[in-house]
Amino acid sequence: MHLPLGGRPHHAAVRMATTTVDESPSAPTPLAPSLFLLIAAGAGLSAASLYYNQPILGTIARDFGVAPSAVGWLPTFTQVGYAVGIFLFAPLGDRLDLRRVIIVKGAILATALLLAGFAPSVGALSAASLAIGLAATTAQDFVPAAAALAPAGTRGKTVGIAMTGLLLGILLSRVASGIVGEHLGWRAVYMGSSVLVAGLVAVTAIRMPSLPPSATSSYGALLRSTLALVRDKAPLRRAALGQALLAMAFSGFWSTLAIVLANEPFRMGSSVAGAFGLAGAVGALAAPVAGSLADKRGPAAVLRVGAALVFGAFLALVVAPGSFVVLLVAVVVFDLGVHASLIAHQSIVYGLDATARSRLNAVLVSSMFVGMAIGSAIAARLVERWGLAGVGGLGVVAAVAAWMVRVRSSS
Repeated sequence: MHLPLGGRPHHAAVRMATTTVDESPSAPTPLAPSLFLLIAAGAGLSAASLYYNQPILGTIARDFGVAPSAVGWLPTFTQVGYAVGIFLFAPLGDRLDLRRVIIVKGAILATALLLAGFAPSVGALSAASLAIGLAATTAQDFVPAAAALAPAGTRGKTVGIAMTGLLLGILLSRVASGIVGEHLGWRAVYMGSSVLVAGLVAVTAIRMPSLPPSATSSYGALLRSTLALVRDKAPLRRAALGQALLAMAFSGFWSTLAIVLANEPFRMGSSVAGAFGLAGAVGALAAPVAGSLADKRGPAAVLRVGAALVFGAFLALVVAPGSFVVLLVAVVVFDLGVHASLIAHQSIVYGLDATARSRLNAVLVSSMFVGMAIGSAIAARLVERWGLAGVGGLGVVAAVAAWMVRVRSSS
């Protein structure tokens, strides 16, 4: 599952970064190529940590000798951790030196990945997965860091490079995890990624300059103001609910795909499950077209179309759960619908308050990951009883509910 990181939840970070950072001085000279690479790699490796477990769930279940449903909770723990981390840690980038925040959270992420690799039981792996989700929010720190370090004239280019790295991390994480898991075992996936993140932290400590805080308000005051936005902004609540519902369908599919492919009628390994991430990328990469459509037709129209695409894709899975071609096409279609809806929701949310975009981002992204966690948990049960058709049914219900949220609103 790629982020709709968290999505493009990270697309939101671009807008947040470019507005928040404008208030602080820009770097006087262009960034060195090595710093460009560091920022892109940092965003990509951090985001990738969220998705390593999805293609290897079947392998993990066999290794521990448990039913697939017992490990189906692992993506849920990771997504819950990310949702909580986004909400709780969002103010830290404004309140503390962002370089220090990245180093500390990166060190925690490397440790959590290593503990996952040595986990002696499903329970221990679940706890490590929760910690991975919390610390993987480092991905949301590298994009604002890119904007803060870049000269004003190259800020868009620099942020674009960071986002490219983040997207590549999301897209390639499933592919790499599936291949490594099938040939070297699932523990090698976590151990190898821990080494990579530890190296990233070391290079960050050496190469990244200090990024002083831009806010003087206390952490508690910033957190309370985030809760006030939820209370006072009805369009924010609707956007958060609508995207959370679509995220339920999205995550329910991706978190159970490895289990579906391992069983009849497909009988395919984790490398194939990982390769499906490339199919999903077709929809994800086409989704930015939704931004221009939202400008011309309004975000509400894009949201209704997005929900309809998700509905149609999952309905096809209910009707033809044994067709590999239908499965492949459905991935492209519902990824397009989910990502297009996210972009439209962002256009609504970021128009609410230009001075609070980082906190608006925290609400939208954390709500989305709560939806992902719920979708993973429900789908783990449905796939055990009804297979892919059960997951398709979850997607149909979630899409209808998201469509109704948008129809009942005027924004």
